[in-house]
Amino acid sequence: MAPTRKGKRRIVTLKQVAELAGVHASTVSRALNPSTRSMVMPAVVERVVKAANNLGYRPDPVAASLRTGRSALVGILVPDIANTVFAPILSGASERLSAQGYSVIVADVGNDESRQIELVTGLMARRVDGLILATVSRDDPLVAYCVEQDLPAVLVNRAETQSRLPAVVSDDALGMKLAVDHLVELGHRRIAHLAGPARHSTGFLRRQGFTAAMAARGLDAAAAPCESADAFSRDAGAAAMRRLLDAAPGITAVVAANDLLALGAYDVLHERGLICPRDISIVGHNDMPLVDMVEPALTTIRISHREMGRQSADLLQQAIEQQDVPVRTIVLPPQLVVRRSTAAPRTSG
Repeated sequence: MAPTRKGKRRIVTLKQVAELAGVHASTVSRALNPSTRSMVMPAVVERVVKAANNLGYRPDPVAASLRTGRSALVGILVPDIANTVFAPILSGASERLSAQGYSVIVADVGNDESRQIELVTGLMARRVDGLILATVSRDDPLVAYCVEQDLPAVLVNRAETQSRLPAVVSDDALGMKLAVDHLVELGHRRIAHLAGPARHSTGFLRRQGFTAAMAARGLDAAAAPCESADAFSRDAGAAAMRRLLDAAPGITAVVAANDLLALGAYDVLHERGLICPRDISIVGHNDMPLVDMVEPALTTIRISHREMGRQSADLLQQAIEQQDVPVRTIVLPPQLVVRRSTAAPRTSG
């Protein structure tokens, strides 16, 4: 004999909550929705919430979606969820979206553009209201796809060459200026750059910013060798650092396009019997968690990743809930965090 189902949850309706709270069902709907709660008097909200809790009321997202045409679901796409840079972005965005009544689906999509579009098609089939994209390249087919499908989307951390969607980014040029100025003020003149992949705005713009910062200090290109990593990873940073030391053995400092590249540079200095910062000073970029715990603690450019997440969530909510919102880019200022990986050069060249 087939076992019978036990403990099946009783469905509680808005009408039942309204009767217990002594209000209209529409008032219950507004009071329980974070985005409309401010329209209801606090004392009434408290009464409605108490009644809902007493009855064990749970919102029915499918019914709400059919009624409003929205799912209150938002997708956030990241290229590598293991990269700790994305954790505060996700946290900031989720915090802000949750407060506005949205639920978040996080997808680790790598850098395969066809897979990204396939995944977004699947999310659209599940009626997501919009996307936050931390994945884009400078000329990204996924951005074009979102625009064609009229799907609200916002870029975060990385931007594209065209401004087709709203974005929240850090001031990459200012970050490079802060790094170069710090090293020059310590006495460095032979400063090199470990660049990120040029297909991403963070690699391309930071390299441009480094070159501009060196020129502003009167240091020519010969004093500023550069090697590009093929990925923003520790291994790719190590490979680029080996090429850099082989090509320019006289450098006294390195500005890396992110902290993982800087950690790869640390590995190569250890391989070659060099000491940071005695032989070569190193500056990272991002201020990832735990870079203050490596030896030596990494001087880096701090980016407000959590605030990036919050502001990208705000832009997305505007894109979902308002008509004809102008496309704009929010640029957040970075700051220099000085630790023990930078010092004056041993000789002043």
